[in-house]
Amino acid sequence: MLNTLRGMFCTRLLSLSKKCRRLHRRQAISTSSKKNTVMPAWVIDRYGSNDVLRFNKNTMFPIIKYPNEVVVKVHAASLNPLDVNMRSGYGATSMKMTRDPLNLSNKDSEFPLVLGRDLSGVIMECGLDVHYFKPGDEVWAALPPWKQGTLSEFVLASGNEVSLKPKSLSHTQAAALPYVALTAWAALVNTCGLTEEKCLGKRILIYGASGGVGTAAIQLTKAWGAHVTAVCSQDASALVKDLGADHVIDYRSGNVEEKLKSTELFDLILDNVGGSTENWILNYLKPWSGAKYVTLVTPFLLNTDRLGIADGMLRSGITVGSKVMKHLCKGVHYRWGFFTPSGPTLDTIAELVDAGKIRPVIEDVFPFSEVPRAFLKLQGGHARGKTVIRVVDDAK
Repeated sequence: MLNTLRGMFCTRLLSLSKKCRRLHRRQAISTSSKKNTVMPAWVIDRYGSNDVLRFNKNTMFPIIKYPNEVVVKVHAASLNPLDVNMRSGYGATSMKMTRDPLNLSNKDSEFPLVLGRDLSGVIMECGLDVHYFKPGDEVWAALPPWKQGTLSEFVLASGNEVSLKPKSLSHTQAAALPYVALTAWAALVNTCGLTEEKCLGKRILIYGASGGVGTAAIQLTKAWGAHVTAVCSQDASALVKDLGADHVIDYRSGNVEEKLKSTELFDLILDNVGGSTENWILNYLKPWSGAKYVTLVTPFLLNTDRLGIADGMLRSGITVGSKVMKHLCKGVHYRWGFFTPSGPTLDTIAELVDAGKIRPVIEDVFPFSEVPRAFLKLQGGHARGKTVIRVVDDAK
């Protein structure tokens, strides 16, 4: 009798165990099926003009592959001239190499490609090694151009590319700053060695001052006590003066070179225009004083697109090396500047924003449904600040 009861008990226990396992499997399947696997995004399937932009409701949801990554829900993004150029194929050779340097990927193409570098949003998921952030944190970032971009509902980023959003800014405002502020920082600080201590009293010339990088550079250098001369068109002079520029030169009202002859020489020149400008503008640096010129318009990506990675890098190295030596003989330093993603740098910029020393400059805000129109507006040129995309309709 006892053995019979024991057998019945064991049979019942086994049956309950199987039911529990079946219930657990059903719950696990149910939970998994509710997790997003696709999301809306603006993508391109080939390089070209504005008609290559396509709204795709079924873009693959980003998945954390490395322990230092985070998934961010994008509330707002913004466009930069780089996005317009990348849409047309600019830098494609270098970007492909950076994405897959050993050519290990089975994919034949980087498409569909999501453009957009800037974001402001909310952390949704963190990798195991991410301890500084947690789900629900409001963050901002600028992603490197070889990664999938921010014109999407969700995006994958490295933890060291992300920073806590300035408390004083809305998502729409915050999305306007990361890329341009980091580009200005990379040129002035990383490339030229400028610091808050070294900046006080320096004379700085910013050529192309009314665009995104120019407006960020004016505010950063003024926050650190520099004297800033801004070169822009007359209709942007009120803007750059409001940002703190001490002297404004209108490039449309006459020869800028002649106008600079009546000014004191400069300690640093930031060139956002490039072209023939560098043929004469370095003459207005203080010679033999450590004065520096840095341009953000370089032939590096054009060279790699045209000549391939190896020959393009060689040609770029020869070009910059010859220019450095040429101007060093005249007592001034010649440099190329490049955007560098950095969460820690954004931490510092966020402090300056919350202290009221840097603010976003926004020219237009478009809804997520009108991304193509935002691209057309940006490629028209003569920007007065940033073009922002509100990804979440009620983003503040």
